[in-house]
Amino acid sequence: MHPFSILATCSLLVANVLAHHVLHEKRGLSPADWEMKKNVDLSSVIPLKIALKQKDLHLGEKFLYDVSHPRSRNYGKHWTAKEVAEKFAPSQASVKAVKDWLHGSGINPMRIKQAQSLGWLHVNTTVREAQTLLKTEYFVYEHTVTGIPHIACNEYHVPIEVSAHVDFITPTVHFDTPMNIKHRRSVRPPPAPPAKKRDRQIRRRNVRTLADAQAVVDTDGEVPMQRAGVTKELGTSLGSLPKQGAILADNADVGGRLDRCDQAITPACLRALYGYNESMAGGNAKNSYGIVEYSPQSYNQQDLDKYFSNFSRPAMGSQPVLRPIDGGVVLPANRSFNINGESNLDLEYAMAIVAPMKVNLYQVGDDVQGASFNNFLDALDSSYCKFEGGDDPTQDAVYPTPLEGYIGPAQCGGFAASKVISTSYGYNEADLTPAYADRQCAEYLKLALQGVTILYSSGDFGVAGNMGRCIDPKTGNFTRTNATDGVFNPSFPSGCPWVTSVGATEVPPATNVVQALASNTQPEVACETVIRSGGGFSNMFEMPEYQKVAVKGWFSDHPPVYGASLFNNTQKTRGFPDIAVNGANYVITVGGNFSLIYGTSASAPALGGILTLINEQRLNAGKNTIGFINPVLYENPQMMKDVVKGQNRGCGTTGFDATTGWDPLTGLGTPIFPKMLEVFMGLP
Repeated sequence: MHPFSILATCSLLVANVLAHHVLHEKRGLSPADWEMKKNVDLSSVIPLKIALKQKDLHLGEKFLYDVSHPRSRNYGKHWTAKEVAEKFAPSQASVKAVKDWLHGSGINPMRIKQAQSLGWLHVNTTVREAQTLLKTEYFVYEHTVTGIPHIACNEYHVPIEVSAHVDFITPTVHFDTPMNIKHRRSVRPPPAPPAKKRDRQIRRRNVRTLADAQAVVDTDGEVPMQRAGVTKELGTSLGSLPKQGAILADNADVGGRLDRCDQAITPACLRALYGYNESMAGGNAKNSYGIVEYSPQSYNQQDLDKYFSNFSRPAMGSQPVLRPIDGGVVLPANRSFNINGESNLDLEYAMAIVAPMKVNLYQVGDDVQGASFNNFLDALDSSYCKFEGGDDPTQDAVYPTPLEGYIGPAQCGGFAASKVISTSYGYNEADLTPAYADRQCAEYLKLALQGVTILYSSGDFGVAGNMGRCIDPKTGNFTRTNATDGVFNPSFPSGCPWVTSVGATEVPPATNVVQALASNTQPEVACETVIRSGGGFSNMFEMPEYQKVAVKGWFSDHPPVYGASLFNNTQKTRGFPDIAVNGANYVITVGGNFSLIYGTSASAPALGGILTLINEQRLNAGKNTIGFINPVLYENPQMMKDVVKGQNRGCGTTGFDATTGWDPLTGLGTPIFPKMLEVFMGLP
């Protein structure tokens, strides 16, 4: 099932070709939470951006395998940023074709701006001009909860001879806009159901023992989504926050006792579960680890100090290296889960694992309009700012921000990419157009070519999307808010083949980790406490070569009970996640308190820290970083401990089952650090 229709036709030109347009992108209905309100003032000016096709992108997978497949003679010989930019730059023919179209339609060439790389074309037009150019009609849409206005159309057309040179044009059918923080602050969350009332009670209880904390979860059942104000309650484009459980008293026994890892995960538990140790962290100047946060999410240094003093003495007194992007700032006055929960979680565990190494914090967007993934990618790759139309003002934050926000220019290059980058946010794939998702996925491929490992959490709602939304089976296009039925809703960027998608596991109650590991048994199952490990199959991206054997084996040996009416069972699309790490009962410090927390938001940064330790050993041995790890993972499944119990229910089903081999909820299993280190150190 494809959530959008993209039609492009190449045929013989006829006389008066400008009169012959073909449908380029179409949206059947407004996406969830958006309603069409009125027509647009035809004299209004909009920034029309035209995304040009990239050259040689179809060869990208071949190029990437050449430097990342363990059997390649060129393993580890990563490309430079200059080599990547030059290889994929749009052709002169594409630039000329689009310019000729605009000029022939009455646009003065002086109005057409082009980047130095020739990767995109930009022209400010009136709505009237844009409607004539694209054979469409624009409307004002409004978000049903925040009231944010948005200009878009349902479909648009381009001339036949231009369609082959254009990926997409904005603003048109795209809706995944970053929510304005000022709007979010002014809106009250919708009334909470009884379950969320229990959630608030859980967080306010001053639980004095870990047994009490576990009893809270057991008694109340599943702890729903933490009420993170409106920021994540509404399911914004940046995905869901982790979920907060019980708040623990300062004198609660939250030390690193390994016999209690079933009740509270600490860095000591992760070391025991996955087999690494603190002595492996060092200070190689070539090594780096980056955590990405999107405003208004922000860490609190007092919380970090308290956490490190209890759980990571090597990290005591340290703070992340702030890399502000587009006005990104840390908000020191906030000490709440709503603002600090995600960032505190990511940094407390990332820094604890790799200390004394410094962790780069990419803080993206100001506190007025926030930012999107593309705003972050712009700051790493100056050519990406200019590729294929540049940023989409309907999906990405556009800087400078007027009035009270960041007034500097949008960041375009200038930030070196860390060797490992972890992001704990995600979209619903169905919320994006394929052209937009393809553009971003291609950038992850380019970063991978340069030796960067990109990690994304797979989601917290099982086979459903953010906020438990499932795809409406009647329209096949957009997500519905009712999670009791509907089609499985895969996440993005987890569905992109060039990132590593990280699912979540848990240590089940009454499991002694030390005893389980001593007997060489798997102490973890797929996470079903509070959250469900996200997993499934993309509706957009083809299955990569590195994954075909594993996924074919899953379909053959463990045929799913669901058919094409619920998920993409063609065996031709990307499955996710690739690997899993614990994501339940993490102890963090937030708001000055110890608290339990849940989510794949914890799994991704923990894995990132482990991979950074491997990079340290390779760099110390004079080797390059591991870069894109998926081909090595799938060629060496013995590096992971298989997870064979658990489900990722959603959309009114039990979801998929964890089973032997790869599965679409825990991937290949959990890391076995000594074996991973042995394999990666054995590569050139």
